Amino acid sequence: MECKREINLKSCTCTYPCSIKGLCCECVRYHRERGEIPGCFFPKDAEKSYDRSIKNFVRIYSEILD
Repeated sequence: MECKREINLKSCTCTYPCSIKGLCCECVRYHRERGEIPGCFFPKDAEKSYDRSIKNFVRIYSEILD
């Protein structure tokens, strides 16, 4: 399967500058190996903290859903 990096970059909400930006499969693998969640799963204001931990993700969405 061919990666559509240019298309992915148009909708990528991650603000962290890295070499795998737009390569979603690589990004998911990278964060999964570290017990993290990619930045695009976070709300815009939370993404900017660069805290990609699962604990932070659950906390944020628990607050949103309450």
